[in-house]
Amino acid sequence: MEFVFPVLLIGVALIAVITLAKALRIVPQQRQDVVERLGRYKRTLNPGLNLLVPFIDSVRTKVDMREQVVSFPPQPVITSDNLVVSIDTVLYFKVVDSVRATYEISNFLQAIEQLTVTTLRNVIGSLDLERALTSREEINRHLSGVLDETTGRWGIKVTRVEIKAIEPPPSIRDSMEKQMRAERDRRAAILNAEGHKQSQILSAEGEKQAAVLRADGDRQARILQAEGQAKAIRTVFDAIHQANPSQKVLAYQYLQALPQIANGTANKVWIVPAELTKALEGMGGALGGLSQMVGDVPSKAASDDASAVEREAAEAAQAAAAAAQEIHDEVRVAEAQATGGKGPQGLPAPEPVSPASLLADPADQRERG
Repeated sequence: MEFVFPVLLIGVALIAVITLAKALRIVPQQRQDVVERLGRYKRTLNPGLNLLVPFIDSVRTKVDMREQVVSFPPQPVITSDNLVVSIDTVLYFKVVDSVRATYEISNFLQAIEQLTVTTLRNVIGSLDLERALTSREEINRHLSGVLDETTGRWGIKVTRVEIKAIEPPPSIRDSMEKQMRAERDRRAAILNAEGHKQSQILSAEGEKQAAVLRADGDRQARILQAEGQAKAIRTVFDAIHQANPSQKVLAYQYLQALPQIANGTANKVWIVPAELTKALEGMGGALGGLSQMVGDVPSKAASDDASAVEREAAEAAQAAAAAAQEIHDEVRVAEAQATGGKGPQGLPAPEPVSPASLLADPADQRERG
């Protein structure tokens, strides 16, 4: 009997501890416990210290009230253009009513997964591959609307649905890569053509401006050159009028120019008119009668150099006569070749001119005549 009492005391103490442990329930933050009494829902334990009836009340489920993230495995989906694509989705949800999440559905996580797969197949089945790849926002909104409407009866709020990846078949990926490469090549060619076009336009504009500037510079140069020539002619003209040159000087200058005209490289055939002799005779008369002209009074310096001038004039007249004779001979040879040796058919040949006749006085010639 002495050992029975301590054993009973220990048993009562142990029962009291167990009863106290079952009566006290500590619930952490962001969690709710669903309590049943004799198999029937009694109440929901909130975070903190809660008291239960031992051996009568029991906790059915412990519901996490935080937002949860679930990544579903890739699902094969057929598009409207009969292409099988693999879609990987991510679901964000939270439990807003722990009682309905416990009693309305047995496994809400599996139900959400299956609902997501079926809804995703319905949405993707109405789109082609191109729209499915570029319409992720639209697909996400449609999935969120359908899941939120269905899971609301279960006390669950779907906050967000995201599509992680849409994987088309390998052959389609190769075709898409070729298409993108061709598109980028086309854009590069367009950009290159635009750059070449702009370069050509700028080059043309530069050449245009350069041509305008060159033309303007040429015009200014021609204007300045013409003004310079005009000033030079005016200066020479004024100098001639101020010097009042005699006819001797003018005739002498003309005689000096005749050999240069006759020696031109482009003068192959000369047509010598019959009046050339008369012109030369008149020139000689002008040289001979210069002293008798009105206003042609030689100065003392001119008288001193008269002999030198006459010698130079005689040499120039002799050269002119020789040039005229050569021209005459060439004309006769050309006429003979043209007529085939039958004799000249043109104008009669003028009499040969001698240098003495060029320097003779026309008055003396008239007396002789």
